[in-house]
Amino acid sequence: MFKTAIVSIQIKPRLKTKAETILYKIGLSSAEAIRLFYKKICLHHGLPFEVKIPNKTTINAMRETDSGKTHKAKNVDALFDELE
Repeated sequence: MFKTAIVSIQIKPRLKTKAETILYKIGLSSAEAIRLFYKKICLHHGLPFEVKIPNKTTINAMRETDSGKTHKAKNVDALFDELE
């Protein structure tokens, strides 16, 4: 079967680079990843993951993250130590 359909998208260069770096590590090209995503959509008869409108708490957390108001711990143990 010939592959004749073309999918063209525009995304931010940083997003493309980050995603392609991950795909490279797992041995997939961008085209293979998109084909896989489309196949999963067909198998699930929809998106292969849950999509929800974020609630107010989640929106506030996303805004804090975007503005750099986050906490970083060295590792999981340090995080839990800091939470106590």
